[in-house]
Amino acid sequence: MRRTRIKICCINSTDEANLAIELGADAIGLVARMPSGPGPIADDLIRQIALSAPPLVGTFLLTCETSAAGIIEHHRRTMTSTIQIVDLLNEGTYSQIRMALPGVKLVQVIHVIDKGSVDLAVKLSEDVDALLLDSGNPNLAVKELGGTGRVHNWSLSREIRVKAKCPVILAGGLKPENVGKAIEEVQPFAVDVCSGVRTNGMLDREKLRNFIGNVL
Repeated sequence: MRRTRIKICCINSTDEANLAIELGADAIGLVARMPSGPGPIADDLIRQIALSAPPLVGTFLLTCETSAAGIIEHHRRTMTSTIQIVDLLNEGTYSQIRMALPGVKLVQVIHVIDKGSVDLAVKLSEDVDALLLDSGNPNLAVKELGGTGRVHNWSLSREIRVKAKCPVILAGGLKPENVGKAIEEVQPFAVDVCSGVRTNGMLDREKLRNFIGNVL
């Protein structure tokens, strides 16, 4: 049976990256400047952490850039293996990003709000390497683009997972106590956690160990 992969997000130092990897993370998320939410760090630190990661550990740049040109330039400053686009493209195309950055994986975040989110996810799944289903709200005056700690409607996420043309990563309010149920209900390719494994903003070894243990 395929093992559910694990991404630990909001990594803010090489020490946190090393801890996540030591305990079994398949990938780490590195949050750049955002309009709201936890964990943003400077681009030069993202680059430092990404370049220090072992070869088989995925490194995700979380970018709120919404143009292909802006995303390309942001990645060139950070050099991660994957780009996690937390808002929707409003200028340029995924193809332009792929041409400029061959070999870099593209993950599009879908904030699961209602049935319209399902239709959008299925449409965009044809153009990216994976979808990440989160619980933000980009329609607010100050956009929520992740890190809310809220659980969304997993039945909508399951519908997306069934219909999507690419793998699905489940995020949004996951923690050691609910990740097993989330996997059972949605059956995602991977799960993604930030605040659910932290205490006072710091990565908590025991919470992280319990989270990973309940996935594996």
